[in-house]
Amino acid sequence: MAKIRGVIFVIFLVLSVLIMGPVAIFLGPFDRSGRLAHKVPRLWAKLLLKVAGVRLEVVGLEKLDPHGSYVFAANHASQFDIFALEAGLPFEIRWLAKKELFDIPIFGHGLRAVGNIPVDRENPREGLKSLAAAAEKVKEGLCVVIFPEGTRSPDGRLLPFKPGGMVLAIKSRRPLVPLSIVGSHEVLPKGKILPRPGKIRVIIGDPIDTRAYSLRDKERLAEDLRQKIAAGLNS
Repeated sequence: MAKIRGVIFVIFLVLSVLIMGPVAIFLGPFDRSGRLAHKVPRLWAKLLLKVAGVRLEVVGLEKLDPHGSYVFAANHASQFDIFALEAGLPFEIRWLAKKELFDIPIFGHGLRAVGNIPVDRENPREGLKSLAAAAEKVKEGLCVVIFPEGTRSPDGRLLPFKPGGMVLAIKSRRPLVPLSIVGSHEVLPKGKILPRPGKIRVIIGDPIDTRAYSLRDKERLAEDLRQKIAAGLNS
């Protein structure tokens, strides 16, 4: 039964991209801020979780100002991390995503239409430009999500953090919020296609004041952040 549901999810995923992508693209010219178009991926994520049979619990929202702007940083063990955060965080969020995703027909155009930011991981100079663009979005009142591990963990365990995202957080001068995602690896591990029903918990940690760090402190900030996310995973 779980396998049948997984197949249904994959079919729904493909069909929904073909529908939601053009909707986001259509809204783009009429919604320069991306705020209206952003409702499309949020609805999409909620539908995907429901079809997959995944329950979502978000803990700690009371720690955040609902009108604030933040840099969210989460562990990354599954593609379902993206769906969980998109559906569970009641903020206008944008994503840093590898530039290859923006080249995918329809899907890539949809990513760009809602204001997400392509990152060239092979070109450090272009990567820094993307971080600067993301920092400006946060200063404008939006929120940005980063995965400081830089890739999905193959076994669900926390990987070392890369300092690039810390540059974004420090330049934005906005709070850096640790997010511990529990259960997503069991739903869909890296390398698998069919998800399993389950429960994902997003645990929001205490925001870190990035004004206490300079760019020379990016490695220290990365370690402080990693400790907070690890604490949430072990709670």
